[in-house]
Amino acid sequence: MTASTTPALDVRGLGKIFVTGLDGIAGGVHEASFSLAPGTFFTLLGPSGCGKTTTLRCVAGLEQPDRGIIRLGDTALFDAARRINVPLNRRTIGMVFQSYAIWPHMTVFENVAFPLRVAKDRRFDRSEIQRLVGEALERVNLAGFQTRPATRLSGGQQQRVALARAIVRQPKLLLLDEPLSNLDATLRDEMRNELKRLQRQVGVTTVYVTHDQTEALEMSDLVAVMDQGRIVQMGAPRDIYFRPRNAFVAGFVGATNLVQGVVQEAVGRNGIAPVRLSGGQTVRCLFQDPASADQPIAVSIRPEAIALRQPGAGGRDRCNQVTGKVAMTGFLGSANRYGVQVGDLQFEVSTGSDLAVPIGSDVVLEFSYDGALGVPLAGAEAAAA
Repeated sequence: MTASTTPALDVRGLGKIFVTGLDGIAGGVHEASFSLAPGTFFTLLGPSGCGKTTTLRCVAGLEQPDRGIIRLGDTALFDAARRINVPLNRRTIGMVFQSYAIWPHMTVFENVAFPLRVAKDRRFDRSEIQRLVGEALERVNLAGFQTRPATRLSGGQQQRVALARAIVRQPKLLLLDEPLSNLDATLRDEMRNELKRLQRQVGVTTVYVTHDQTEALEMSDLVAVMDQGRIVQMGAPRDIYFRPRNAFVAGFVGATNLVQGVVQEAVGRNGIAPVRLSGGQTVRCLFQDPASADQPIAVSIRPEAIALRQPGAGGRDRCNQVTGKVAMTGFLGSANRYGVQVGDLQFEVSTGSDLAVPIGSDVVLEFSYDGALGVPLAGAEAAAA
């Protein structure tokens, strides 16, 4: 493999299982694999306990995996078969965690300079430390804050100091474990933009851990969705959102109407077939993978993919039309949200703010065939079916 095609980070068959003395397995990671091109912003997304932080800690060297391979460029950081396990302080990795870990008794300068002063692999002289710290603080828009005591920093400023400290040694890899979760909503939005700007400017390959779907979709080049210790889907944010591979991904990544149903006729890959929903209605859906007749599945329909029509109004070609009654309305400023009762089912619908439909109105829900996605059931739902 040439230098131009060598992945910045290559993880293969990574496994780390935690076992308790009471009830056996207590979480971990199973056979996680991913390969990142240089400069990629990669997000591990999933609910609490799904294994995303364990994966990150294995890459960092904070946890020793049970099996697998971790390579940073041409360097093996961990290889179970070859018994290689490079210590944390020799992995040339920058890290920022949820707690920031800013030392309150140090100035901003000393906090950022700390990795340079304690480096074991080389010695940094005073002028080099001054230059590197100055460059790192300028990149996070904290130039001029060098002498500020850490106790006089806002939450957002502490986050920037933690970022500056993580990049001061110009690492080959940046690891971020839910770094925005302690910030309020407005500051979190601001720091999302700041993080992405900084990552692009520095060009460092980044692994980001979060349970926040908005962060993952907005910031990432590549997203891996994790469930119960496994990567269940990996792809670009738009693919993850519009083409989820199963019901878990569809339900976890963004709002969706997720309804169980039964396939009415066999269908091939990327084909359209009718599905009878649990409420009794039949709709035509897109299938990314083949499905057989009578197979239980889930149908995912995003709220913004549904248009509200008056009964009797002409519909579009290749669109489903389902009759219902408006049961709930909500004004969100830039959009309206409706709850529409269709038999025993209630659908969430999102429209532009200029459309106002009163509660109790009879409406037709219209959505294209490929706006209704037939996906495999997940977990307990599949077992029950």
